[in-house]
Amino acid sequence: MHLANFSFNTIDGKPFDVSELSDKKVMIVNTASACGLTPQFEQLEELNQNFKDKGFVVIGFPSNDFAAQDPGTNDEIALFCQKNYGVTFPMMEKVVVKGEGQHPLFKWLTDQTGEEVKWNFHKYLIDEKGNFIKDLNPQVLPIDDEVLAWIEGGEI
Repeated sequence: MHLANFSFNTIDGKPFDVSELSDKKVMIVNTASACGLTPQFEQLEELNQNFKDKGFVVIGFPSNDFAAQDPGTNDEIALFCQKNYGVTFPMMEKVVVKGEGQHPLFKWLTDQTGEEVKWNFHKYLIDEKGNFIKDLNPQVLPIDDEVLAWIEGGEI
C-alpha cells in the first residue's frame, strides 16, 4: 500500500487529487481547533511556506476524536485555520482517525506504526514514493530538527 491508494476530500468537499503528491514528501497531521497543541498550526504553515517549492507538503485532517476538541463543521474549521493561522496548506474534510469509522488512510498509518493515533497533531511522514517513513508524537514540533533534516534530504 502507498499513499496513492487512498482517496479523501478537501475541506470544501471536493475530491483531492492524490496524484498531486507524486514525488513529494508529505506530512499528514490530524488537527484540532481547540487543543493545547493547536498553535502548531503556525509551525505547520511555516513548513508549508518554506518547503512547498522544494517537494514537500503538509496535509491536515481535522478530527474530533480527542476530547471533542474540533466539534465545528468543515466550513467553521476552514475559517478558523485561515483567520487564526493563515493556513494555506491543504486541509481535508473532518475524519475519524481512531476506533469505529476510522478513515482507511489512518487505518493504514496506524497499521504501519502498530499504535493508534495518540492525540491531536500526531504526525506521519510519507516519502516521495508514497511510502510510510515514520510517525511523530503530537508533542514533537513540526519544525523539529529531525523533520527539517528529513525534508532537506537527510535520513530520519
